[in-house]
Amino acid sequence: MSCSSCCAAAAVPSPPVVLARPRVRFAASCSTRTDQKVLFLGSRQFPRITYNPSSRASSRLSRREVIAFAGQQSWDIGRFVRTLYFFNGPPNPLKIVESIISSFTSSASSEAPKKMETSDVVLVTGATGGVGRRVVDILRKKGIPVRVLARNDDKARSMLGRDVDLVVGPKEGDTPDRQKYKQGIKFFEPEIKGPSPEMVEYIGMQNLINAIKNSVGLSEGKLLFGLKGNLSGKIVWGALDDVVMGGVSESTFQILPTGSETGGPTGLFKGTVSTSNNGGFTSIRTKNFTVPEDLSAYDGIELRVKGDGRRYKLIIRTSYEWDTIGYTESFDTTKGEWQSVKIPFSSLKPVFRARTMTDAPPFDASSITSLQLMFSKFEYDGKLNPTFTEGPFELPFSSIKAYINEPITPRFVHVSSAGVTRPERPGLDLSKQPPAVRLNKELGSILTYKLKGEDLIRESGVPYTIVRPCALTEEPAGADLIFDQGDNITGKISREEVARICVAALASPNAVGKTFEVKSTVPFSEPYVIDPSNSPPEKDYEVYFKELKEGITGKEALEATPAQV
Repeated sequence: MSCSSCCAAAAVPSPPVVLARPRVRFAASCSTRTDQKVLFLGSRQFPRITYNPSSRASSRLSRREVIAFAGQQSWDIGRFVRTLYFFNGPPNPLKIVESIISSFTSSASSEAPKKMETSDVVLVTGATGGVGRRVVDILRKKGIPVRVLARNDDKARSMLGRDVDLVVGPKEGDTPDRQKYKQGIKFFEPEIKGPSPEMVEYIGMQNLINAIKNSVGLSEGKLLFGLKGNLSGKIVWGALDDVVMGGVSESTFQILPTGSETGGPTGLFKGTVSTSNNGGFTSIRTKNFTVPEDLSAYDGIELRVKGDGRRYKLIIRTSYEWDTIGYTESFDTTKGEWQSVKIPFSSLKPVFRARTMTDAPPFDASSITSLQLMFSKFEYDGKLNPTFTEGPFELPFSSIKAYINEPITPRFVHVSSAGVTRPERPGLDLSKQPPAVRLNKELGSILTYKLKGEDLIRESGVPYTIVRPCALTEEPAGADLIFDQGDNITGKISREEVARICVAALASPNAVGKTFEVKSTVPFSEPYVIDPSNSPPEKDYEVYFKELKEGITGKEALEATPAQV
């Protein structure tokens, strides 16, 4: 799983805790010469040109065309030049010679590229708090790599160990990269207990979500090309056909205002493909993105296309070089039907001029520079496309987006507090509520800002779980539990139990999109103790997660709308 999962623990007396899992991808190398940056203009692809100085016809050749005799078709040199200039300008002439030589000396790969693997790292904020440090301990025992975000280096290391993977945030007044600290400027903790609830619970949450949103991924995926706003967004498509190797195939990208399955706009890849002059492919490719697209939080690319029964290729590049490796996968289409095509990043093959390369750099989903759709006579390593036919073709496509594999698990688990909706709830007898509810205003409206912070998470699009524990205790885990929704219960619960719930939620599809309260069945007036020699077994929290409903937050009472059941 490639994700940045966050688990924020924020009991009333403590600052929030967050766990995040940035995705790291590993792959065995694949093979190519990375210094080959130009088009192949070798004699096998380039049109044969004859020129007779005594011929009048030859002296009147169009500047836009090179006439190819011996049964070959004319080659449009003007379109060739325009293609080069559209995609980052022409190649270095010296590299053309290298390219021609390499085309005869390099051989096709016989070894299949190895599959990519992923590993999870969980980022924990608030890790020095009562719940946070227990979360770190549980994750370590499970063998899950942990990274800690803290404001105090010494405190974090003394509490969590000198070897903890630690990221120290800046002090108030310093720069994000701690430049003032590095220059020798001293910072001292303020005498007050800490920042205001608004700064921690609301503005802090806002900053955190903005910082990790791209790293954790969105439930609905990340739209790269589609119907929202400008159809093409920042993507600029251009034709890249076999004219670059002497062929005569030609394609284009168009926008059809009413061509989608819902009657809205859609993109269209269309053209005519020919095998004349040893050609046989057409494609549209995006100009290099100004900033590389980071899709490391996702599992692949999903296209919505209207098929024509042909096999196409998706090519993804991670380099700004013109002629370089493309990470490629073919996909089949069904004639006349709109369909969703999912291409996992793990299935991508490193390909250079239709040959797989076993020593290519690993595919890096965090640095995507361009996309390409291709219809070609060729598959890979000499194999042919079984659906290839010469002539016209059309492939409408309404969207291209990055997706997360289903079932989706939470990427952000936040520990809030029971009671966040109660201070403003009409008709509530505050005298029967916990102190934090009764004294909300005196405590800087802490519950009000916790609720605002929750709302930011729910609106972010990030797959989340929000845990609202009742009063936290230092008692051991193991008591029977009550999970509830609607923000109505009071009671107590062990910090250790809450930490276990957080870690369990990270792996549970049934916890996604849920907000819930939790307490133990033990009354406040009774201590809960266990026999160390006979500890209770760990719970299967999945039993509780399955019973929870989406959309129930307790705000229904504030808005005078019934809760979902």
